[in-house]
Amino acid sequence: MTKQPPECKNFTGYKPCFPNYNCWENGCKEMNPIGTKILIINLDAMGDVLMTTAQLHAIKRKYPQSTIWWLTLNNAKDLLVNNQYIDKILTYDSESLSILQSMEFDIVMNADKSLRAGSVTMNVKAAKKLGFGINNYGQIIPLNSGAEYNYKMGLDDNLKFKINQRTKQDYLAETFELDYKRDKYIFNFTEEEILFIEKYKNEIGIKDSDEIIGFNTGCSLLYPNKKMTIEQHIALIEKFLSFNRFKIMLLGGKEDQERNSIIADAFNNKVINTPVNEGVRKGACYESIPQVVITGDSFGMHLAIALGKYVIAWFGLSCWTEIDLYDNGIKLIPEGLFCAPCWKKVCPYNLECIQMIDLEKIVNETLKYFDMRKHEKTKN
Repeated sequence: MTKQPPECKNFTGYKPCFPNYNCWENGCKEMNPIGTKILIINLDAMGDVLMTTAQLHAIKRKYPQSTIWWLTLNNAKDLLVNNQYIDKILTYDSESLSILQSMEFDIVMNADKSLRAGSVTMNVKAAKKLGFGINNYGQIIPLNSGAEYNYKMGLDDNLKFKINQRTKQDYLAETFELDYKRDKYIFNFTEEEILFIEKYKNEIGIKDSDEIIGFNTGCSLLYPNKKMTIEQHIALIEKFLSFNRFKIMLLGGKEDQERNSIIADAFNNKVINTPVNEGVRKGACYESIPQVVITGDSFGMHLAIALGKYVIAWFGLSCWTEIDLYDNGIKLIPEGLFCAPCWKKVCPYNLECIQMIDLEKIVNETLKYFDMRKHEKTKN
């Protein structure tokens, strides 16, 4: 009978697990059991990928001895780097799909209601499949009873827009048959990134005592109507600068470069316009610096939540009930607006939900937060 490799996470079959030690011949030197083999599939928006990391806590509570593989898109893979619960990150490409077809898992958890994610779920060998797959007609289907509420949310606008009061983490935990304890997102900096953050702060003259407000000014190109106007941002920043106590940082992705330049130019070097084209990890480094992040419902909002920032988020077309700020921020919602939320890419009502964003409330809530911090520091 052919000798079997040890069921140990350290063993790859390619090189020694430890220098000058042959596990194949001499047995495992330091067993790190594979345990329950789990594949998470999450190919959707980057913010959703960050949000799904919250489920890892419950997965490890239920399956403490387990190995977790995660399949995602190339633009989201860096969000999962240095995550203590993820053993292997795969990107959605032909090589990864070929590898997965050669493996067998105990559990597949698919968070996405999409044909490509459903196809992968159906093709991967696993004893148990949770979340969503596709049938012979190419229709997306729920694979377990726990996924049914999540599934209905996509089919019933009244349920999604008017009735539902559950956060996405709540009903995704139900989809994956996990206990829900309001677990937080997981995003960890590397030691090199922590050093970079400190170096950057020194370069731009930021001290630990500074009160810093970050403006995540944009959103993805998929839903461009999630963002405030440039004029609204300028009006807010003018107000904050008038207090002579705050430093302002402009944050965003590469799609926000022109918008941020226009905003920065209005203030003649009085705001910090962070680079937006250095990748998601560097973007996270910059967003880690402000104590408050003002943002729409975008990836930048999810990143701010993951970084533990005080988040002031406005909503219009998207569902504010699905977002958990973990009691560390406020949501500005369009009260009494019959058409919101709607998830429309083109607005027939002249973006009334954006026009009615309460700028004065944003200022007041920001002042309240920083005054509270100052009071707590003096008290201690």
